[in-house]
Amino acid sequence: MAMAGRLRSTLPLLQKALVSDSLSSQRSTFQRALFSPKSTHSVRNFATAPATKDAKIKVPVAMFGGSGNYASALYIAAVKANAMDKVEAELLDLVEATKKSLTFFQFTKDLSVPSETRIKAINDICAQAKFSDVTKNFLVVLAQNGRLRHIESIAKRFSELAMAHKGEVKAVVTTVIPLPPEEEKELKDTLQEIIGKGKKVKLEQKVDASILGGLVVEFEQKVFDMSIKTRAKQMERFLRDPVNFDIL
Repeated sequence: MAMAGRLRSTLPLLQKALVSDSLSSQRSTFQRALFSPKSTHSVRNFATAPATKDAKIKVPVAMFGGSGNYASALYIAAVKANAMDKVEAELLDLVEATKKSLTFFQFTKDLSVPSETRIKAINDICAQAKFSDVTKNFLVVLAQNGRLRHIESIAKRFSELAMAHKGEVKAVVTTVIPLPPEEEKELKDTLQEIIGKGKKVKLEQKVDASILGGLVVEFEQKVFDMSIKTRAKQMERFLRDPVNFDIL
């Protein structure tokens, strides 16, 4: 039986797992400060496009932690400027640059570099790369606050928000060998059926021989583990647990 077919047989279980309370999208203290008139000049100009006073932008997915707060703030600014795709592409380009240039990577990690030096370097880089004002001002905020070292995790969180904004759901399937095209399509169709209309599944394949067989599917902060490795561990725990004859 195809792996995707086995997943389809567990459709009721997956549907039940998807039922969860919706999370509120309230702005964090950082976000309120970021858009406050009392903020610094670079922060005040973070979102460059004008917006009506009654415009309220909600973050589609609740984010937590420092990287989540920064990503949420950038999301609001990008939506206001109608520059979601451009900002996402620029962030990913910057992350890629840190991977290709050891010097730039060390620069983003080195907290001993004076704030003024970091800001000047970021302004020069953004000007050369012709980044949008939203991205440039955001990176300046990171440089001021010594948070450039978190740019990769922030970019990852922002991409999650961008996908939610476009109604896309990222699903990651891990297998021992790549799924054949027909099984990949069947799995994607199954996930689309589970997730429902109004959202589009973007399937990403990962190969990991350590799971020994089967597959692991992750989507919408849910993990459905059908790997042989996990089943073997469950069986091992079952066999090791002492039998309580009093309850028999």
